[in-house]
Amino acid sequence: MGKKVTIQDIADALGISRNTVSKAINNTDGLADATREKILQKAVEMGYKQFSYVSALTESARSAAEERKTGRGFQGEIALFTAAFLHNSHFAALMLDGFQREISPLGYTLNTHRVTPENLADHTLPPTFSRERTRAIICIEMFDRAYDEMVCALGLPVLFVDAPPYRTGDRLPADHLLMENVSGIVELVNTMLARGVRRLGFIGDWDHCQSFYERYLAFRGAMLMADAPVEERWCIKQTYEDKMANPLGSLTELPEMFVCANDFVACDAVRVLREHGWRVPEDVLISGFDDAPESRGMMPRLTTVHIHTQIMAFSAVHLLMTRIKQPSLDFRTIYTETELIWRPSTEKT
Repeated sequence: MGKKVTIQDIADALGISRNTVSKAINNTDGLADATREKILQKAVEMGYKQFSYVSALTESARSAAEERKTGRGFQGEIALFTAAFLHNSHFAALMLDGFQREISPLGYTLNTHRVTPENLADHTLPPTFSRERTRAIICIEMFDRAYDEMVCALGLPVLFVDAPPYRTGDRLPADHLLMENVSGIVELVNTMLARGVRRLGFIGDWDHCQSFYERYLAFRGAMLMADAPVEERWCIKQTYEDKMANPLGSLTELPEMFVCANDFVACDAVRVLREHGWRVPEDVLISGFDDAPESRGMMPRLTTVHIHTQIMAFSAVHLLMTRIKQPSLDFRTIYTETELIWRPSTEKT
């Protein structure tokens, strides 16, 4: 059996640092696209297999070569359904960029179909959608359960990137792709408890989506296992600034820290707190999730959980392509690795 290729082996072959290779492998910010591409290609050449997306990259290249050899050409459309505007700060925007690059050599196109509030209310499909051209559907920011059930009944392969919360076990009949939502929150809570920060709260609507629900459960579970009480008045079930202004602004006493469902919730919470004279981190510590650009641009910079969008892209390709080829497979849920990033918003001054 050959020697297992390591990150250090790749670094040595390219004459660069191990840290630079690690950034490319884990899709961390701070690398030029050309550098990242060179490192990933070298990883494939050397047979690096510790991360599944590198194996997926190899498989995609092999499939693309076969496509060119057989001349099969265009295979059909992958339809993206979304009920939200996926701005550049949204984790899915980066994921979809990688997803589109991977399906193109396989003969598929990605076409976006905006699901309007009217479509949701009337259970109608977007007028741009063609059932005949479509081979599969990928749903992002699609959290209306009844509408999602209609999409699942179309008879096409469907992949949900995140999903409506299945609090009662009522999981949609489709494949699911989520970021790993638990370990980063548990590590965060336990570290803060060890530092003596014991009064923690949570901000975010845990009925908004499965990821928010899992993050809330992780927060509650970590507090419970540490025998640290949770004050219900500090669990604010709101996601948007205008909705959280009253419950957050009316507090006469703050916890020592708020764990927020994502970075945008955290940014909104910071604005509301400042409007009411509270300072971050002097009066209250705060954290987010997603590692959006806003988390690095705000002051203080936000402690958050990084989502590796590259591995999400490759996992999405794997789930959809295997579902297209084998539609009778049991439904699968894949979680991709995340990483807690410490920044000054959780540092006591």
